[in-house]
Amino acid sequence: MKLKVGLSAVLAVGLLSGMTTTASASVKLSKEEMKKATQIYFDRCAGCHGMLRKGALGPNLLPEKTRSMGTEVLATIIYGGTPGGMPDWGASGEMSKEETELMAKFIQLDPVSPPEKSMADMKKSWKVFVPVDKRPKKPETKRNWQNYFGVVMRDVGKVAIIDGDTKELVNIVDSGFATHILRTSKSGRYMYAIGRDGKATVIDLWMKKPRNVAEIRVCNDARSIDTSKAKGYEDKYAVVGCYWPPSIVTLKGDTLEPIKIVSTASYYYDTEEFTREARVASIVADHHKPEWVINVKETGQVWLYNYADPNNPRITMLESERYLHDGGWDLSKRYFLVAANARNKVVAVDTKEGKVEAIIPTSGVKPHPGRGANVDHPKYGPLWATGHIGSHHIDFIGTDPDNHPKNAWKIVKTIELPGDGGGNLFIKTHPNCNYLIADRPVNPDRKLQTQLYIIDKNKLEVVKTIKIPSKYTKARKVKVNGKTIEIKPRGPVHIEFNKDGSEFWVSVWGHKLVPSAILVYDSKTLKLKKAIEGDWVRTPTGKFNVYNTMKDIY
Repeated sequence: MKLKVGLSAVLAVGLLSGMTTTASASVKLSKEEMKKATQIYFDRCAGCHGMLRKGALGPNLLPEKTRSMGTEVLATIIYGGTPGGMPDWGASGEMSKEETELMAKFIQLDPVSPPEKSMADMKKSWKVFVPVDKRPKKPETKRNWQNYFGVVMRDVGKVAIIDGDTKELVNIVDSGFATHILRTSKSGRYMYAIGRDGKATVIDLWMKKPRNVAEIRVCNDARSIDTSKAKGYEDKYAVVGCYWPPSIVTLKGDTLEPIKIVSTASYYYDTEEFTREARVASIVADHHKPEWVINVKETGQVWLYNYADPNNPRITMLESERYLHDGGWDLSKRYFLVAANARNKVVAVDTKEGKVEAIIPTSGVKPHPGRGANVDHPKYGPLWATGHIGSHHIDFIGTDPDNHPKNAWKIVKTIELPGDGGGNLFIKTHPNCNYLIADRPVNPDRKLQTQLYIIDKNKLEVVKTIKIPSKYTKARKVKVNGKTIEIKPRGPVHIEFNKDGSEFWVSVWGHKLVPSAILVYDSKTLKLKKAIEGDWVRTPTGKFNVYNTMKDIY
């Protein structure tokens, strides 16, 4: 199997270690099987279970546990998924039956530590394709570039730039492998992508045909990127949060030249035990002062990282809860709320005072908000909402202690999505829309997986479900290496609104072998307006509207 670019070092270590690792007598993998399994684990499993398999959003997969379960049981789980949020990798067609059995064997072997990465390593990968002085001084396009959408085409390593007004494809640019998110600079001019292989790229949206102007690979595994948004620091810096090596890397915003590496390896806040794998789960940029809010997953620490002097950063470490995952701002952009999904809690951080304001138990299992959704409710005041990957609950939390103190940092309403099990990954709204929209792409029930859930902002109730047209979710058969396999697109994932909130876009999360679609709905009538299709639409997942991303509107 051909190695993906940028991961060869990780795989090499896995191969060498895999040939000498101990396992139960019945589990043996050849060199080629080990190579393939290491790649699949990195692609599909490491994010939830950890590079060292110690667990986080998903449970630990250490040999003392997995060997007792055995290959058959493990393969069944990997193939069919679980109601608690484990994707059905086999049933969806993303892994073959043989691959699910291979992975069931692989996770019974002892895990190995991937390689580290130095500043010298980073600089070897750093490329500036268009020098700053050769870039446009003003937008070259007559298009409404602030209403562009950046669309992640996850499994093909590309980002599509789509005109939100005309729905036309503007350009497709290369990105890192399995791009996780996109973020914009404060001005909106630059859009940043981060791949799971740690490759960061920056796209200049002022160009007539937007394209990459710089790139760098700062780590072997990453999930988060953001920029400097405080006054006086607009577009000046970018920051990447790494899964492996666990670290924070500060870069120049326009060229991605690396400035500083800070390790996040630390101690669990509660047990004070050291963990090497203390990964950066998510980052948000403070709009009011030169700080990034950085969430260190395993340790349960929220870091307030002051970048005013990037070579000598000041870091305030706040003890919160485990394992920190994703989150977003409240309506005032003073309070940051983040899911601690291993403990079924949401942590609220007061960035003005630099302290943890509250830790709120959730009603459901494994909160997974994305950035969450903000509602200014006529009765309860400002609320922030999160869904759950492990259960069907949506929680609404009060976020205004000044004007609505009775509701602050409490769940004022919990609603339940129809049917059993979780599977919600994202919930989103817009100030100009009367609804919140929730997806459910990792629920194993096919009916629940292929619907959108419409929540009325005032009633705080599910008032409608939208079934994705069957032409986009039906199973298809394709030939791979002479074998016919069945592929089932998961259904809708990740909602994003256009600039004025009149539309919301959702991806049909499919397989890279089969073209998929991006569906555009009218946010008032909830009717399908447009399906963006084409052979280039492969594995679309996250979509990021330039204006809403630069302003943190969700």
